[in-house]
Amino acid sequence: PELSLRAFLDLPAPPSPAAWSSLISSFAQNGLPAAAFDAFRRMLAAGVAATDRSIPPAAKAVAAAADSSRPPLAPHALHGLASKTPFAGDVFVWSAVLDMYAKCGNLADARRVFDEMPERNVVSWSALIGGYADAGMHPAALCIFRSALEEAVQVNDFTVSCIVRVCAAATLFELGAQVHARSIKTALDASPFVGSSLVSLYSKCGLVDCAYQVFSAAPERNLGIWNAVLIASAQHGHTSTAFERFTKMQNAGFRPNFITFLCLLTACSHAGLVDEGKRYFSLMKEYRIEPQVEHYAAMVDLLGRVGRITEALDLIESMPMEPPDSVWGALLMACRMFKDADTAAIAAKRLFETGSRSSGAHMLLSSTYAAAGRHVDAALARKAMRDAGIRKETGLSWLEAAGEVHTFVSNCRRHPRSNEIYNVLEKVGKKMAAAGYVADASAVVKDVDRDEKCASLGYHSERLAIGLGLLIVPEGVPIRVMKNLRVCDDCHNAVKYLSKCTGRVVVLRDNRRFHRFEAGLCSCGDFW
Repeated sequence: PELSLRAFLDLPAPPSPAAWSSLISSFAQNGLPAAAFDAFRRMLAAGVAATDRSIPPAAKAVAAAADSSRPPLAPHALHGLASKTPFAGDVFVWSAVLDMYAKCGNLADARRVFDEMPERNVVSWSALIGGYADAGMHPAALCIFRSALEEAVQVNDFTVSCIVRVCAAATLFELGAQVHARSIKTALDASPFVGSSLVSLYSKCGLVDCAYQVFSAAPERNLGIWNAVLIASAQHGHTSTAFERFTKMQNAGFRPNFITFLCLLTACSHAGLVDEGKRYFSLMKEYRIEPQVEHYAAMVDLLGRVGRITEALDLIESMPMEPPDSVWGALLMACRMFKDADTAAIAAKRLFETGSRSSGAHMLLSSTYAAAGRHVDAALARKAMRDAGIRKETGLSWLEAAGEVHTFVSNCRRHPRSNEIYNVLEKVGKKMAAAGYVADASAVVKDVDRDEKCASLGYHSERLAIGLGLLIVPEGVPIRVMKNLRVCDDCHNAVKYLSKCTGRVVVLRDNRRFHRFEAGLCSCGDFW
C-alpha cells in the first residue's frame, strides 16, 4: 500500500478516476479499510464521480471496518450514492453493495438489494448465503442455496464453503456429505477453502478420521485448512497429533496466526499440559502476536482444569484488558470441578459486574455450592437468578439418523418412540447397575432425597438421544449425539458403563469437546 500511495502522489494532477480506484483497491485489499474509505471520500471531495471501479472496493472497506470505527450510516450512504450513478443496474456494483450489507449484519437490506437486482451472478448468491451463514440463520442459508441450484447457478468454492460451514455448525452430516459429493463432481473440493470447511464438518459431526482424510487428500493447503485440522485434533483429544501437525505446518512455510495458537492452547487445555500451554502462550510474542481475550480464556481454562485456581486468578488480574465474561466463566467452571465455592463466588461476582446475564454462570455457582454441600447458598444463588429475570438455558441433545434430526430435553416424552426409549434405557440401566454403576447425585442442586436426585439424573437429554440411537442406529455404526451444554459428571460415567454393557460406540459432543465412549472408556480420559 505504501508503494501504491507513493505512485499515486507522483501522478500529475488531477489524478484520473482509474488512479483513484486503484488506490482505494490497494488499501481495501491489504486490510486497511479506514484508509480505503478515506481515499474514497477524498476522491468525491475532489469532484471525481464514483464508478463501477471505485464503488466495489469502497463497499469492501465499509464491510471490513470494525463496528466501532464504522460510521453508523456508511453502508446506507454508499448504497444511496451507488443508486444515483449510471452503474445502478450493474451486477458487479450491486453485488458489492449486497455483500457489504451482509457482512455488516444488515441482512434485511441485503435481501432487499438481492430481490431488486435485475441480474444476479454467483457473487450475489454467495454473498447472501454467506451473510445468513455468518448470522447463524442456517435454514435461510440452505433455502437460498437450494434456490441457486434450481436456477442452475454455477456455484463457486466460496458458495460451497459457506454451505458446508452451515452443515458443520448445525451438525447436518448427511446433507454436508451430499454437498461434499457434489463438490467432488465439480472439482471444487480441490479448493483449500472448501477443504477447510469439510475438515470442520466431519470433525464437528464426530467423524474425525474423515476430517483427517480430507486434509491428507487436499491438493492445496492454506493456513485456514491447517488451522481447521489443528482444532479438529484438539477437540478430539489428539494432542500429540496437533503438536506434530503444527511442526509440519511451520516446516511447510506457513506462519501461525492468533487462531493457530488458540487451537494449540485448546489442545493443551484438553490434555492438562500446563508447561506446553505456557510455552505456546510465550511463543506468540516471537511471532509478534498479542494474546487476545480468547487466548487468556484458554490459559485460565488450562490452569483451572488441573486445579491451579489461584494461579488462574492471578493471570486474570494481570490481563492488559478488562476480563470479559468468557474468562470469568472459565474460572467459574474450574471452581465447579474442584468444589471451590469461595473462589466461585468471587468469579461470579466479577462476571455479573461485566453485565453478563448468562444463566450458565448462575447455574455453575449454584451447582458449585451444592457440590460443596452448601445447599442454602445454592438455593440463594438460584433465587438471585430468578430475581434477575434470568431463565436457565434449556439443555438439548440431538441425534441425526436417516436424514432426520431428533431433539430431546431432559425427562422428555414427546418423541413418538418415547416408551421404547425409556424401556431400553431401563433394561440397559439394570445391566449397568450389575456392572457397578452408581449414580453420582452430588451435583443435583435441589436439596431432596437421594432417590429423587437419581431419578432426575437417569433421563438427561443425552441419555434419551442415546436410547433412541440404540433403537435405530445399526449395530457397528457409532451413535453420534450432540449436546449444547457440558455433559454432567454422572452422565459421562453412565455412558462409559452403557458402552461397556451394550458393546456400542457412542460419540458425544458437548459444548467443550468430543467424547468417544467405547468398551467402558472415554477418549477424554475423564479429563474435560
